[in-house]
Amino acid sequence: NPSLLSLSLEFFAFPEYTRLSATTNCLDNIATLRGAQPAIRIGGTTQDRATYDPTLTQPVNYTVASPVDAPASLTYGPAFFSLAAQLKGEVTVGLNRQLNNQTNSLEGAEQALRTMPNLLAMELGNEPEFWASTSPIIPSGTTWTPTTDGESQKLWFTDFAPSIGNMFQAAVYLQYPTWSTAGIIPLLESAVTYVKTFSGHSYPQSACGGASTNLTQLMSHSDIVSYTEQYKSEAAAAHNVSKVYFLGETNSATCGGGGISPMFGAGLWVMDYVLQGALNNVDRLYFHQGTIAACPYCFWGNDSVAAPYYGAVFVSDFLGTDGVELAMLDDGTGPIGIYAVYSANGAPQRLLVYNSNYYDGTGTRTNTSVTFSGLPSSTSLVNTKRMTAQNATAIIGEGGIVTIGGDGTFDSSCQLVGAQSLEQAAVSGGTFNVSVAASEALIVYL
Repeated sequence: NPSLLSLSLEFFAFPEYTRLSATTNCLDNIATLRGAQPAIRIGGTTQDRATYDPTLTQPVNYTVASPVDAPASLTYGPAFFSLAAQLKGEVTVGLNRQLNNQTNSLEGAEQALRTMPNLLAMELGNEPEFWASTSPIIPSGTTWTPTTDGESQKLWFTDFAPSIGNMFQAAVYLQYPTWSTAGIIPLLESAVTYVKTFSGHSYPQSACGGASTNLTQLMSHSDIVSYTEQYKSEAAAAHNVSKVYFLGETNSATCGGGGISPMFGAGLWVMDYVLQGALNNVDRLYFHQGTIAACPYCFWGNDSVAAPYYGAVFVSDFLGTDGVELAMLDDGTGPIGIYAVYSANGAPQRLLVYNSNYYDGTGTRTNTSVTFSGLPSSTSLVNTKRMTAQNATAIIGEGGIVTIGGDGTFDSSCQLVGAQSLEQAAVSGGTFNVSVAASEALIVYL
């Protein structure tokens, strides 16, 4: 999917993201590399705190004690969808189901449909497994289970479809396997017709309530391989009913990300995680961007572009505009990840080598040499491009410097600064070697 790497924007923060010059530029950079704009999902926890107000003149209205707080309740108006209509990629909009006000959410859905030519799907409720027992949609004295939620989604899709059509994003669960796409499909019965996309949420680690995070584990190639395998069956369940499967909200750690989330190692994780998602038949991965200025895992903010974005750019460069097939060339059990991307005629276009050995800046930084063979004997050189930093823990804005191609970085508005230079590897008899240091990655252009 040319929009394999896409973005999720927290519902209440979405209008503020549109005011940042970095938003347009960061999206455009990826679009240039992939030939298509990243898709956008507007949603998250605050979609289930939101009430549509057709008389509201501004996009959103809410009150918070601090600018870094998320609102406990908010209203949004027609201007919200006018902003969404200006996004260049396909857009999925999340609406409120938790408050159990079908009339209000349907009014918002109808406004979105009228306003947004780029509308892909509508999501009715976010992570319903976490709704409180006092939520208006949960009948008093009952327990909210995957079965009761599946019945609720079926009812809402059926009631909305005459006005909206068959364009709903279903499931939207985080707690796999108890709550799953495979589980909800039989519960929807004939209402699956109204579904356009299925969505699961995925965070390999948690930063909620002071939980500890682990960068070594996050960026480990073998751990990424084993973690993402769980989504193969979810994707298959969606594909078996002729629907696409997205990780509709994902990032490194829950609750905005922990201390590891802005580090260079998290950028390397983004790169490898996207490729493993694709290999497990996930159609898109939407990386969540939360409260501006209080979001360790965000790709960009008010005044800087963070290390995870570099991983997004690097994997987009590797996949390119001509990449249609992907293969992992290693066995997935070690620290070195090796990939090849192929064009439509089956010819290999680029290779990617990822050395996920953890380097924290102390001691000697080890290198791993990888040998490739099978190039035409007439080939004498191949070009390579490296993504690196001082160490895996480097944080941009805190002394860390992440580069692509030697000097390539991004300024606060996500404009490319410096030149992305190519290195060269000599080829002899169709064989060549590349060396990749611990906690860095390399693209080979064939």
